[in-house]
Amino acid sequence: MSDGTEVVKGSEIDIEQIGESLGLLEGIRTTRAIRRLKSDPVPIELIRKVCEAGTFAPNGGNRQPWFFVAVTDQEKRNFIADKYRETFLPYIVPAIEAAKSPDYPDAKRRNMKAAIYLAEHLHEAPVHLFVAGWTRRGQPQSQALFPAIQNVLLGCRAVGLGASLTTSHLAYGKEIDAMLGLSVDTPSIALIPIGWPLGKYGRPTRRSIDTCFFVDEVPAQAVTAHSEKKGATP
Repeated sequence: MSDGTEVVKGSEIDIEQIGESLGLLEGIRTTRAIRRLKSDPVPIELIRKVCEAGTFAPNGGNRQPWFFVAVTDQEKRNFIADKYRETFLPYIVPAIEAAKSPDYPDAKRRNMKAAIYLAEHLHEAPVHLFVAGWTRRGQPQSQALFPAIQNVLLGCRAVGLGASLTTSHLAYGKEIDAMLGLSVDTPSIALIPIGWPLGKYGRPTRRSIDTCFFVDEVPAQAVTAHSEKKGATP
């Protein structure tokens, strides 16, 4: 099966056709966070295409509150990365300490290392995509913006770009938003670093649907089993 990323004209990407052949469910199942990115530039037309996918997300009243701000300026990316690290590095310390245990799960250790890599190399990611939107009744319209974010991530998967969702910039959200021309009425809600991937797309590990799919009611043992996992290692 085609992965939808092979459409080129000579050495140039065919923006109109790239990503159009990837099957929907295959794309959903193989869209995972890719935090290791190349520094090579990405055509802004391709970023526009994946953001257009975001505009087809469900949203109450068809209000379409979103803004997509693609930051490519190096000075701005340096500033964003510095603020990101100020928030992220203290946050990740408990996981780093926990990972020193030989019993720490390998999958969590890999995820942690990838997250640290992103923080250390964020300034090199060629595109910092911010998703923002008009507030309603004083609150961000998250119910519309997060479906749009998922569509953007799926769009990146379809065209072969690496991407991941993060909100660590929000500790400095007002400062960063002001730099981007956003206001208190149009705050950013997420940052998606985008670039050509160093890793590969593939199915992430997921527990069986049979552990979380129920008909008519949830059995008590399922809730108890979930509660017992709350004290898991960071």
